[in-house]
Amino acid sequence: MNLFDSHAHLSSAAVLPEIAVIMERARKAHVTNILNICTDPKTLEEGLALEMRFSEIKNAGATPPHDVEEEGEEAFFIFQKAVEENKLVAVGETGLDYHYQNLDREVQKRFFIRYLHLAAHFRLPVIFHCREAFLDLFAIADQEYPKGAPAILHCFTGSLEEAEKVLHRGWHLSLSGIVTFKKSEELREVAKIVPLNQLLVETDTPYLAPQGYRGKQNEPAFLQETLLCIADMKGLSMEEVTANTHRNASSLFGLKNC
Repeated sequence: MNLFDSHAHLSSAAVLPEIAVIMERARKAHVTNILNICTDPKTLEEGLALEMRFSEIKNAGATPPHDVEEEGEEAFFIFQKAVEENKLVAVGETGLDYHYQNLDREVQKRFFIRYLHLAAHFRLPVIFHCREAFLDLFAIADQEYPKGAPAILHCFTGSLEEAEKVLHRGWHLSLSGIVTFKKSEELREVAKIVPLNQLLVETDTPYLAPQGYRGKQNEPAFLQETLLCIADMKGLSMEEVTANTHRNASSLFGLKNC
């Protein structure tokens, strides 16, 4: 039973000092593939080094929406160069975050569009970050990103209606450890409706450890609890959910031999 963690920040400063033991625990938990998300030039450099060191790791990259105002311009061209050199298997996380009122929404939109165009041009999947901004995200993506092109709504925490709109567009929906939280009843209802062929799972390491590990720094080895919760909600075996999410991620990110 091979697990695919479709979104983790392994090259973050919180994780790197313990990366060897974290990867060893991941292997023991049957996590065979991890998509590392690079959010700035430094984590990109570290992520590419990790990929050389650990066969389980592939990389994606973009400046997230809450950082584009300060870091976006210079970093965009660095991520663009990495895409051009075939160093990334996806573009992201990019999108819109309206949770923090002090962030410039127009700047977020401009960089979101640039990353959408980059992903479309190089035919790479795009990984969306969306918080309290679904209306604008759907509107921009519908206009600026080709219909049917691959996309992932990472760490989905929206409503059933928003989930249906994600799925209607043919995108993949990724669930994190939040689905296991005691107060996440609606998110567990979302888990029930996601077709197996559009479902991904992630840890978002080092954030959002599942319920059984609350208070600890998250890591890929904890992915099993999230998979078990989703399987319970869908009335399926953990093996079936695991196999499908692994197959989906492998196909999306071009890992044909996984």
